[in-house]
Amino acid sequence: MYPEELVAPMRADLTNNGFTELRDAEQVNNALTDAKGTSLLIVNSVCGCAAGSARPGAVASLGGDKKPDNLFTVFAGQDAEAVATARKHLLPYPPSSPCIGVFKDGELVHFVERLHIEGRTAEMISSHLQEVYKEFC
Repeated sequence: MYPEELVAPMRADLTNNGFTELRDAEQVNNALTDAKGTSLLIVNSVCGCAAGSARPGAVASLGGDKKPDNLFTVFAGQDAEAVATARKHLLPYPPSSPCIGVFKDGELVHFVERLHIEGRTAEMISSHLQEVYKEFC
């Protein structure tokens, strides 16, 4: 586990932009099962593709006309219980971090795996998510 002072700015990249951080299993279950409308869940991490593409891409995606009703995040390598529970909601996809899930009334409707984040720019991630929002938001 990384020291909290190291990951705090990485958490803030999302929480300062309206994301609610889910830190335990109960918070994850409550948020994902009770949320009405569309929810965006980001499994955050310390890797370079999270910093360079996933976090800034997700934040930029919120600038369009359509956007999710709820914004959630869990942090891989830090909040193990929350991440394990989030990954259950992301099945049948294998665990990856970072990754992004879009839920509609608690059901997973779109998933962006790490392999679809690596090598892509924040602008590409943002554009992709905006297209997803057009369909589900």
